Amino acid sequence: MNKYELVVILDAQKSSSEKEEIYKKIQEEIAKSGGRVLNGQVWLEKHRMTFSLKRKTEGTYYTVNFQSESPYLIKIKEFLRLNEDILRYLIVKARV
Repeated sequence: MNKYELVVILDAQKSSSEKEEIYKKIQEEIAKSGGRVLNGQVWLEKHRMTFSLKRKTEGTYYTVNFQSESPYLIKIKEFLRLNEDILRYLIVKARV
């Protein structure tokens, strides 16, 4: 299994409970897709972005470190892409 790091930007105007619910859904999707979440946290709580994403100017950044097989990344990326609450995401392979 390879290690990956995921950064997700959510709308900062959403309530804390809504953001936590979205974050938990992301973790569940990783686990459902055959991955294992190693750790995750809020990286930046309310950060003003240089340019707007989906007409939002502030975002909350979350990081998730996880392990997964490469073929399962397609399912995870599809979930992230189709979720309207996620403004932007990036998955990179972590160096070991």
